[in-house]
Amino acid sequence: MPGARDPFGTSTVAEHARSGPDGGRGASRSAGDLPSLGELVSEVTSDLSTLVRQEVALAKAEATESARRAGKGAGMFGGAGVAGHMVLLFASLALWWALGSVLGGGWGALVVAAVWAVVAAVLALRGRAELRAVRGVPQTAETVRKIPDALRGHADEPRGDHPRGDHPRRDEERNA
Repeated sequence: MPGARDPFGTSTVAEHARSGPDGGRGASRSAGDLPSLGELVSEVTSDLSTLVRQEVALAKAEATESARRAGKGAGMFGGAGVAGHMVLLFASLALWWALGSVLGGGWGALVVAAVWAVVAAVLALRGRAELRAVRGVPQTAETVRKIPDALRGHADEPRGDHPRGDHPRRDEERNA
């Protein structure tokens, strides 16, 4: 950060030696005078504040640079996807043309379409299986189910393991 002084840099040490322990902010001292505790704490606080500001500025600059590079990478992946789609399209057209010269134009197109239908069906079935395997957030759901018991003061007792059988509130509901 331009203009901010580095509290641990060599220039700061030289400044401190030239201007005295208070950085030239207070009254001039003789060589034997020591700074007061308040002045030392003030200087340390000022230096620490400068250090924190510099670290925050560095973190912002690094985050900005990382985000810029990630954006470029994502854009390049998008471009690669479009290019891959074009390759797939023209490879399909070439296959259609090659099969068309052997089987006839209509039949070649039908074979290429059937191949892509099989690919689409396999991907759809695999995607459906993956989505069915998603169980959400089971641990969070279990913890949320325990909140009402915790509010009633039964946080240590698992559901259904009440010392007197079932949970008393549920016993009342069941008998009502």
